[in-house]
Amino acid sequence: MSDYLVIVESPAKAKTIERYLGKKYKVKASIGHVRDLPRSQTGIDTENNYEPRYITIRGKGPVLQELKTAAKKAKKIYLAADPDREGEAIAWHLATALNIDIESDCRVVFNEITKDAIKESFKHPRPIDLDLVDAQQARRILDRLVGYNISPLLWKKVKKGLSAGRVQSIALRLIIDRENEIKNFQPEEYWSIEASFEKGKKVFDAAFYGTTSDKIKLTNEAEVQNILKQIKGEDFEVAKVLKRERKRNAAPSFTTSSLQQEAARKLNFRAKKTMMLAQQLYEGIDLGKKAGGIVGLITYMRTDSTRISETAKKEAHEYILENYGEEYTTPVEQQAKKSEKAQDAHEAIRPTSTMRHPDTLKTVLSRDQLRLYRLIWERFIASQMASAVLDTVTADLQNGDLLFRATGSQVKFPGFMKVYIEGSDDQKEEKSKGKLLPPMEQGDLVKTVEIEPKQHFTQPPPRFSEARLVKTLEELGIGRPSTYAPTLDTIQKRGYVTLETKRFVPTELGEIVHSLVLEFFSDIVNIEFTAKMENDLDLIEEGQKQWVEVIDEFYKDFEKDLKHAEVAMEKVEIKDEPAGEDCELCGHPMVFKLGRYGKFMACSNFPECRNTKAIVKEIGVKCPTCKEGEIVERKSKTKRIFYGCNRYPDCDFVSWDKPISRPCPKCNEMLVEKKIKKGVQIQCTSCDYKEEPTQ
Repeated sequence: MSDYLVIVESPAKAKTIERYLGKKYKVKASIGHVRDLPRSQTGIDTENNYEPRYITIRGKGPVLQELKTAAKKAKKIYLAADPDREGEAIAWHLATALNIDIESDCRVVFNEITKDAIKESFKHPRPIDLDLVDAQQARRILDRLVGYNISPLLWKKVKKGLSAGRVQSIALRLIIDRENEIKNFQPEEYWSIEASFEKGKKVFDAAFYGTTSDKIKLTNEAEVQNILKQIKGEDFEVAKVLKRERKRNAAPSFTTSSLQQEAARKLNFRAKKTMMLAQQLYEGIDLGKKAGGIVGLITYMRTDSTRISETAKKEAHEYILENYGEEYTTPVEQQAKKSEKAQDAHEAIRPTSTMRHPDTLKTVLSRDQLRLYRLIWERFIASQMASAVLDTVTADLQNGDLLFRATGSQVKFPGFMKVYIEGSDDQKEEKSKGKLLPPMEQGDLVKTVEIEPKQHFTQPPPRFSEARLVKTLEELGIGRPSTYAPTLDTIQKRGYVTLETKRFVPTELGEIVHSLVLEFFSDIVNIEFTAKMENDLDLIEEGQKQWVEVIDEFYKDFEKDLKHAEVAMEKVEIKDEPAGEDCELCGHPMVFKLGRYGKFMACSNFPECRNTKAIVKEIGVKCPTCKEGEIVERKSKTKRIFYGCNRYPDCDFVSWDKPISRPCPKCNEMLVEKKIKKGVQIQCTSCDYKEEPTQ
C-alpha cells in the first residue's frame, strides 16, 4: 500500500511524476475534469445566487470510482492539477468528490515536469485557493448563461447547430468589422521619387524627402513633375551626414499568446496545433533510459507572464558564456518587462533545461514537436542575450532647395540576433537593413545615375490571420491564454468564418448571426464591456470581488435582453436562390444553399436527388493552355485554394498561384500573383520578369 496518493490530470504526467517521487507515492490521473454542469440543461439556479448544479461527467464514473478506492488506502492525498484557474477548479471538484478537506495542505503545483521541480513542489503543499476556483467558476457560469440562452434562440430563429459565446462573439465582430473596413476602403493615390546615385564608383539608393525647410508628401503626378523640373544638373551635394549607433533588444520569452502568434508566422501552425504540441512537450517525452526516461521539455504553456526564474537565468547565462562568449551575455538579474495585463501567476514558456539543445532531440521528437521546441528554445536563449548593435547612417543630398535622403545600416554586433529574430505580422523589413552607403562627408558631390517617379495607392487594412487576431484579442483584454485556440476553432466549426490564404473571411451565416447578436445582445459584442468582464474575473481571483455579485450585475440586464429577443427577434428565412442551371442527374433546377462552410449548389429535388456542387468562381482570365476555357478558383481536399481550367478534365491546366489577365511585358506569357514573405509579387511563369511586392 502506498502512503501517498497524487492525482494529476494526464496519464502521461502520472507515469513520469510517480517515477520521480518514488515507491511511497501512487500517482493517478483524473483525465481532466470529473464533474461539470449538465449538458442537457443550463444547470444554474438563477433564483438562488446562481448556484451551479455539478454532476459527474458521462463516462467518468469508473475513473472517479478508481480514485475513491485509491483514496481510501492512502494516508495523504495530494491534488496536482495544472497550475492555473482551471487546474485549481479541477482540484476543488476532486476534493469535493473524494471528501478531502480543502483547507488542508492538499494542493501541489509545479511549473515544469522535471525531477527537481516536482520534489521541490511537494515540500510546499498548500490549501486549495478558493479565489482561483471562484474566478474559474464565474467564467464557466457566465459562458453557460450566455451560450445556453442565446444558442437555442438562434436555433429557433435561424438554423440548428449555431452558438454564441462571450469571446467568440467578439472575435467574430472583429473579423466582420475588418471585412467592412476593406469593402468601404477608398484607395488614395500617392507618389514617390526614387533615385540612385554614384559616389566613388559605388551606387546607392535614395528617395525624395522634401525641401531644405519642410518634408513634402507627393499626392499626384503634377506635383512629381514639378519637383523633377526643379532638379538642375546631375550633381547633388551632401548637405548632412548623421551617423549613430542603435541598440535593438531581444523579445522576451514566450507567453501563450506570443507563442501562438510566432508559431503561426514562422512555422505556419494553427493555434490549436501549437497548443497540442506544447502540451506534449510540457507533459513529457521519452528521451530514453540514459537521458532520464520521460522528461518534460518545456515549462507550463498557459501563461501571460514573461518572468523567468533565477535558476533558469543562471543556466542560460552559463550556456551563452560557454558557446558565444562573455560579450553576448547580460546581467543575470536583468528582468523582462511585465505586461500590465499579465497575471504573472507563473513563468514564461521556456525549455526546462537550456543544455538540452534542439539538435540533441532529433531522434526522439516528431518533426513538428522539434520545430516548436526549437522555436521555444531559441526564443528563450535570445531573450537572455545581449542587445544587438546597429550602425546607421542617414545622408541628405541637396540639389537647389530639394532634398533626397539615403539611409543605410549594418550590424555592428549581432547579440541575440545570432540566435533568433522575432517575426512580424506584416513581414515589413527595414529597407536600409544590410545596405551600406559609401563614405560621405558634408560638402561632397554625388552624381545622379537614375531618377524614377513611382505611383502608389494606399492599401486597405489586411484581413485577420490567426496570429493577428490573437494579438488583437490580447491587446483588447478579451479572453485569456487558454481561450484563444478553442475560440478560433469554434467560429470555424460553426461556419461563421472560413480561412482563405490563411486569413479569416466571414461567411453569410456569420454575418447573419453577428447582426442578430448585435441587435439584441449588444453587451455581448461590446469590446469594452467584455474586457471589463475579464478584469472582474481577475479581481475575483485576487479576492477583491465576489463572484455572485459579478454574475448578478451581468445577468440582470442580460435577462431583460433575452426576454425582449424572444418576442422581437424575427425568424430569418435563408431562402434557396436559383442557380440558373439544371441538375445533370435528374434535370430539376439547381439552387444555392447556405451550409456550414458558405454557399454551395444543390438539386432542388432533394431528398430524392442529393446532387451537390461547389460554386465555381471565375477570375476573368482565359486558360493559357487550351485558349478556350476560363480559369476558375477551386479548393483542394485540405481547403487550399488553387486555380484550374473550367474545361477539366478536357484541359488539365492547374496553378497554386493566381493568374492575372495581363500578359508578361517581356515574353507575353502568363503572369501570376505569387505569395512571398514580403506580401504578393507578380511574376512571369516563363521568364525572370518580377514586379515589386505589395502587401
